[in-house]
Amino acid sequence: MESEAIQEDLQNLDVELKDVQGQISALIEHQDRLYERKSELKTLLKALAASGSPVASSGGSSAIENWSETFEWDSRADDVRFNVFGISKYRANQKEIINAIMTGRDVLVIMAAGGGKSLCYQLPAMLRGGTTLVVSPLLSLIQDQVMGLAALGISAYMLTSTSGKENEKFVYKALEKGEDDLKILYVTPEKVSKSKRFMSKLEKCHNAGRLSLISIDEAHCCSQWGHDFRPDYKNLSILKTQFPKVPMVALTATATQKVQNDLIEMLHIPKCVKFVSSVNRPNLFYSVREKSAVGKLVVDEIAEFIRESYSNNESGIVYCFSRKECEQIAGDLRERGISADYYHADMDANMREKVHMRWSKNKLQVIVGTVAFGMGINKPDVRFVIHHSLSKSMETYYQESGRAGRDGLPSECILFFRSADVPRQSSMVFYEYSGLQNLYDIVRYCQSKTKCRRSAFFRHFGEPSQDCNGMCDNCALSSEVKEVDVSDLSKLVVSMVQETQAKDQRVTMLQLGDKLRNKHKDLIAELKRDEVEHLVIKLIVDSVLVRSLSMFIVLCYNLTRDKPSSR
Repeated sequence: MESEAIQEDLQNLDVELKDVQGQISALIEHQDRLYERKSELKTLLKALAASGSPVASSGGSSAIENWSETFEWDSRADDVRFNVFGISKYRANQKEIINAIMTGRDVLVIMAAGGGKSLCYQLPAMLRGGTTLVVSPLLSLIQDQVMGLAALGISAYMLTSTSGKENEKFVYKALEKGEDDLKILYVTPEKVSKSKRFMSKLEKCHNAGRLSLISIDEAHCCSQWGHDFRPDYKNLSILKTQFPKVPMVALTATATQKVQNDLIEMLHIPKCVKFVSSVNRPNLFYSVREKSAVGKLVVDEIAEFIRESYSNNESGIVYCFSRKECEQIAGDLRERGISADYYHADMDANMREKVHMRWSKNKLQVIVGTVAFGMGINKPDVRFVIHHSLSKSMETYYQESGRAGRDGLPSECILFFRSADVPRQSSMVFYEYSGLQNLYDIVRYCQSKTKCRRSAFFRHFGEPSQDCNGMCDNCALSSEVKEVDVSDLSKLVVSMVQETQAKDQRVTMLQLGDKLRNKHKDLIAELKRDEVEHLVIKLIVDSVLVRSLSMFIVLCYNLTRDKPSSR
């Protein structure tokens, strides 16, 4: 009787799982229709704004304001832009954003990596007087910004966990009494949310009329839907609550519409002026390379690429999955004659800064880092960004690869992909909002052999597609793609998972691939081991198989409805 009850429960579970899959399919179709409609509307909006003036929406409405007109501060702004920052002309939307900030409006800026977001708040900081507060998520980013501003003769300081007592004493005195010049102050979100002393000094600065602007850099960190969510960013709403009349500018390179709506609400800036630039970086060449299962061969390929393509010591970044990998690969590259060092969060702060400084001054060619390095780094001549491992989302990859070519010159973005990296990354993102779905989007990007790489970015960020102009491997390299019908093999995969479930056992992706090869050699004779792994990953990504709460594969779909193919 007990076995019959278990069998009945299993049958009911199968029915429920099929029903869920039907709902998932319907939702995916609905999502596709929404993407298409959104693209149509954005294309129409661009046509309406064809006069050349950027379109800025206020408070999410369709109101169009002309921020390109002449303002009283134009001549002063031009003087500071040229004589202080050494910039001959504005980039797209910079002038308009600065004008909106100067009028005292709250502003949301979505600007592609390398578009010049920093100038959008640094220049108004010089024009408005008083002190500008900048909240930034990473020490490396803060150090880079302060170092760059100091070189321009601008009074910029930082207040972080690594600040010395003398520096802290100076900053607090400047905030409270205004006796010393403090033009721009950089802090981490933790300083705002956890330091009562800091907030007390900031309030005194505000009460004296000297807090002129608040800038939230990398604002996507506010949202749990964002790819770099930081809990302390959620508490930044206190800044608008306590200082409601101080204009706030929130800036990021990557934010879907959901993230934009989320951070507007969280920062309490519902009437903000929003500027959204294209995500397209036409000077970047995107490619995906098959990653060998032998670690030594991957490093050999990376080293050979750097030696052959960038023998004149041009700067680059190599991103890795873990801190241990960073140290290992940096050492391996040095053994192969590449000037490389590592950077990760476990390092002493002074060591991190030394590595960063050497790289910034071109005394080090390559930094091998985790995601702790690079966000907003202001080094324009990075010629290549290599991902040794899979990123966790399209947004993360766009942000990290976007550190290349900020000077507008041709640069390369290479991602090494191996199916075995997917389970490792999925274990890290499983409990994040939409973590697995975000991961599967970047996996689709990697597995594609025919679609334009850029089209994946345009679709993800809800932007109309543009011509790639041969700036990705799939568009530039017309290699033949052989299609193989793997319907029977896919059904076998499902059958094996069902058998495993019936025995109350679990199976990992790699174990499943090995079982297939051992039991059905005749059926998969044409496929190599990595191709079988590609198939299993494709079945997971396409929701034929789903990873369970315990991070193992479980059946979710009856394959008689679809016939996936492996490319």
